[in-house]
Amino acid sequence: MSDSIQADLDRPIWAALTTKQAHLGQGDALARRYHPDVAPFAALASETPAAYRTLRQLLRPHEQVVLQSAEPLGPVDGLQATYLGVIHQMIAPHREAGSTDDPEVIRLGNAEANEMLDLVQKTKPGPFGKRTCEMGNYIGIRDGGRLIAMAGERMRVDGYVEISAVCVDEEHRGKGLAGRLVKVLRREIEQRGETPFLHVFSDNISAIRLYERLGFQLRYTFHLNRIGHADPGSATVL
Repeated sequence: MSDSIQADLDRPIWAALTTKQAHLGQGDALARRYHPDVAPFAALASETPAAYRTLRQLLRPHEQVVLQSAEPLGPVDGLQATYLGVIHQMIAPHREAGSTDDPEVIRLGNAEANEMLDLVQKTKPGPFGKRTCEMGNYIGIRDGGRLIAMAGERMRVDGYVEISAVCVDEEHRGKGLAGRLVKVLRREIEQRGETPFLHVFSDNISAIRLYERLGFQLRYTFHLNRIGHADPGSATVL
């Protein structure tokens, strides 16, 4: 793995927003964010006062974004940070043999956006907006016509694709549906010559164990922070 790729994985939000997913975001050379209906994530070129000022200008009044950082954030002038916890970045370093065919797996897109949002609201796998499905390929499983499980691709950097939004309706858990969907996505990503990675909160032990069984390994540990205006009434929107 080259040093440049290592740097991309160490800063996946910034890398995605300045390359393969620049069209899904806004900002400049100091700070960038995804469009609000795509994802709540933002990133800085570096943690400087100028970059934080640019980020502040990108935020609407009362709006918040999420930053990854190597260390917990300290006080930031004009912004208020809420600590969300530690997340593990996991990667599947070894290619898995096998077919991507699963007769019950369906393709999801904008036409299914409302169904996907309904499932996310029930299962709470993490941030998901009206346009999140534009970030990559999304797949799911139905039961009696109802969407009961899904997973998809979120951040994309050179050579790497993030698997995200892995969720299963509570009534159908314990049947291996999440593992099946992750396997299909993983094999499709690998067949394109890319490597899958994902993020999971460090206290989500059941999910971490599932991903370990599927061949994912811990690569990096981040701190997650929610950022908003310290004084929403003084917000300036670019």
